[in-house]
Amino acid sequence: MRETPPGKTIICLRAGPGALLGLPGIVSNEPYTLTAMARKGSEVGFVTRSEFDELLQAEPSLNLMVLQVLAAEVRAARLALSEPQPAA
Repeated sequence: MRETPPGKTIICLRAGPGALLGLPGIVSNEPYTLTAMARKGSEVGFVTRSEFDELLQAEPSLNLMVLQVLAAEVRAARLALSEPQPAA
């Protein structure tokens, strides 16, 4: 879920099994704010920037997959922003 500073939800997506959260932040090496809720029984892990870099070096084919995930996020965000918003 992504919100404005006052707390208005901009986009809310359901992440499925194996989802990567915060990928734009780790790719850009910039802070990235995201709110997530894990369901009971979920396993959540943290990947450091160096672990991410090592993984991409060890498995170069993952670079294309990272781009595909980022492109899907951009499409979803644009779609959410283009939908009519209810009047306040």
